[in-house]
Amino acid sequence: MSDRPWLDSYPPDIPKTLAPFPETSLFALLESAAARFPDGRATAFFGAHMKWSKLLAETERFSSVLAGLGVGKGDRVGLILPNCPQYVIAYYATVRLGAVVVGNNPLYTDRELQHQIEDSGPKVIVTLDAFWRQLMRVAEKTDVGKVVVTSLTDYMPFPVNKLAPLKFKKDTKEAGREWPFIPKGEKVLRWKAAMKAAGPAPPVAVVDAKADPAGFIYTGGTTGPAKGAMLSHYNLTANAMQGASWFSTVVDGQDAMMCALPFFHSFGMLAMNFAVYRAAKIIMVPRFDLPLVLKAIQKEKPTLFPGVPRIYIALNQAPNVEKYDMRSIKACVSGAAPLPVAVADRFREVTSGGEVVEGYGLTECSPVTHANPFNGVRKPGHIGLPVPDTECKIIALDEPDRVLGPGESGELCIKGPQIMLGYWNRPVETAAAIRDDWFHTGDIAVMDEDGYFKIVDRLKDMILVSGFNVYPTEIERVLYHHPKIQKVCVAGVPDETTGEAVKAYVVLKEGETATVEEIVKWCRDPEQGLTGYRVPKQIEFRDSLPETLIGKVLRRVLQEEEKAKSG
Repeated sequence: MSDRPWLDSYPPDIPKTLAPFPETSLFALLESAAARFPDGRATAFFGAHMKWSKLLAETERFSSVLAGLGVGKGDRVGLILPNCPQYVIAYYATVRLGAVVVGNNPLYTDRELQHQIEDSGPKVIVTLDAFWRQLMRVAEKTDVGKVVVTSLTDYMPFPVNKLAPLKFKKDTKEAGREWPFIPKGEKVLRWKAAMKAAGPAPPVAVVDAKADPAGFIYTGGTTGPAKGAMLSHYNLTANAMQGASWFSTVVDGQDAMMCALPFFHSFGMLAMNFAVYRAAKIIMVPRFDLPLVLKAIQKEKPTLFPGVPRIYIALNQAPNVEKYDMRSIKACVSGAAPLPVAVADRFREVTSGGEVVEGYGLTECSPVTHANPFNGVRKPGHIGLPVPDTECKIIALDEPDRVLGPGESGELCIKGPQIMLGYWNRPVETAAAIRDDWFHTGDIAVMDEDGYFKIVDRLKDMILVSGFNVYPTEIERVLYHHPKIQKVCVAGVPDETTGEAVKAYVVLKEGETATVEEIVKWCRDPEQGLTGYRVPKQIEFRDSLPETLIGKVLRRVLQEEEKAKSG
């Protein structure tokens, strides 16, 4: 185990291996849950519940709808949906046919949506009525295929399904958008009508689990147009099992998963697949709306709640949070950004024992590769230990063939059953990312003697100041300890003297004021451990920072702003 020291750090409740992983269709997860717990609650949505047997039946029926629209093995099906029962149904109906699910961010701009549709070439798109007008604008520029339109009310209970349209109308008009979502008289294929007219379900497709993609998840496009990571049935099944192995207290058919992360995102998709694998109730909210989430927690009693730091921060700071019973929450893995210790400590208080540990993953890895153990040693600031059957190595930045030892920083490389097939229609980028079965993450990391990993920074985000490597994340950690700072992002900006200079974009806590000198003085304090060239040369105070839907700060947007300023 000398090359895998993390195995010695595994607590007794985590298996060292789960191999061999099943080489079956991802759809088998749903079939198994329905066979074992037909009358168990599968979904919860605004108080409406669906049994596993019903979810399976709805999935089979929608697979008939898709097949009737010409969808077969290898075809792509685009989903432009928030978290709702239709997403789960359409997702598993697609993989049941051996077709490929392509999740789309409902908040995409027309340009971003057009790129993803042109790149993936979906035969059918399933969209929410609220997004129909945007899709039709994009349809004028590219072929969107056939479209199935659904509404959030399709699976809402009475009387919520009657009251919700009144709120939709009010909110839409206040936002200055056109109402109704779909003009009267427009001919569209509605979800309910299609399901009612569906014929017998076609046979479950035979797939090569290791070679056939089940889904494309598009990366953020930080270095150009977004790329579709091709994730196989084997990848996604394996990662659901790997993720589940970390939670030894979960009992099949008895737990509940709070799904506030969007299903089109790799982390949200894993939460959904994990829940189906363990037959845990899937509690869905269309978006992270704090009152809505608190009410769902109170009513549905989730035991598991994967998230990102900003979600836990919002819950921690919620007004009258003590009025809500959150004691059901037992275990949470936080990803996408570093998890401050104070956030985890406060969340433990408001939930009366709910534990949050920091983890790590990448879209190309289905996505989870590392996490701190719940019942073992947790190391703040570390992403934790590799999950079972995940191999890791750190290679020298200047000598890719040289593997580094504990305490040395280099590029993190990962090998395991969760590594993607490659990027859709991008052989050159695939060859650069996956070499000899090792996925090169582009993250600079260090492993300690116990096998715990820590991300130092992204290779592309590294700042070169007078020839010295400066890692933005390291500076951000120092700034996050400042008592007045709510949020911060550090980036490199052009500098005539040093090539690049360190700039910090700072959002202060509500009601606080600070000066540039005050922040710089804090960074120069010997206790903070920043040498002179790592102290920010520029500080910019802002009301907010650009973020993704799940709360990851978009450093590239800030860098693009700087480039625009400099002409």
